[in-house]
Amino acid sequence: MTKRWVLCALGMLLVSAAQGGDVYRWTDAQGRRHYSDRGTESAEVLSVDPGIALVEVERVYDGDTILLANGEKIRFLGVNTPEVAGRNKSAEAGGEQAKAWLRAKLERQKVYLEGDVEKQDKYQRRLAYVFTESREFVNLELVRAGLAMVNIFPPNLKYVDSLLAAQRDAERAGLGIWGRSEYAAQPYASLNAENYHGWKRLTGRISGIKRTAKYSYLQFSDGVAVAVENRYASLFPPLASYVGRQVEARGWVRRSKDKFALQARHGGDILLGD
Repeated sequence: MTKRWVLCALGMLLVSAAQGGDVYRWTDAQGRRHYSDRGTESAEVLSVDPGIALVEVERVYDGDTILLANGEKIRFLGVNTPEVAGRNKSAEAGGEQAKAWLRAKLERQKVYLEGDVEKQDKYQRRLAYVFTESREFVNLELVRAGLAMVNIFPPNLKYVDSLLAAQRDAERAGLGIWGRSEYAAQPYASLNAENYHGWKRLTGRISGIKRTAKYSYLQFSDGVAVAVENRYASLFPPLASYVGRQVEARGWVRRSKDKFALQARHGGDILLGD
């Protein structure tokens, strides 16, 4: 169930209303905590503090990270843009384009910040949805222009539906990264130790499911799988429904010896084919 979040600023300034959703939390019989955008009988609705403020942008680091004039570093919620060249990281196709777009949009401009359930990431950056003074939702516009892919990290689920819809439109139009060969879907069997790095789109038919205490693995093969953390399984259709289906899974791949697992955190990370 969705509800309208009214974004208020100090004084007489208003940010336009935006669609958000409830975030639910519950604990199972084994003591594991689960989060979902769909409730269960025993679930509690989390209180999400929007954390709205009007602040000036000092610097744009890349397409999804900015520095505020007050010294805070902000990581955009719900999106990921390709890397730009930096210390210990190489440039990725489309990274400079996303950075240039964001600089033109935000540098030395004032923005509103809206939070979600989690306030910081593991690098101590503040997590936020960013809105311009003219009421433009910047995270969403990055996706709409094809400059960013949707990057879902539960329990931060407030704008998932809107972001995924914008991504579908950008992909259909072949905008930005969706028109680049570097981000084309590839058969899972082509994955190897040399090419598994970075964000991937893997295609193939799910042959079965293997389960551990922490993960359920949707198996393309014995060596390649889609990993779904069990505490987030409620964010997907029933996992058994993927078996026998052609899918495209999107995300980052981990390697363990000769096995590869693409991490999926939400049903939006797995597209069903024929």
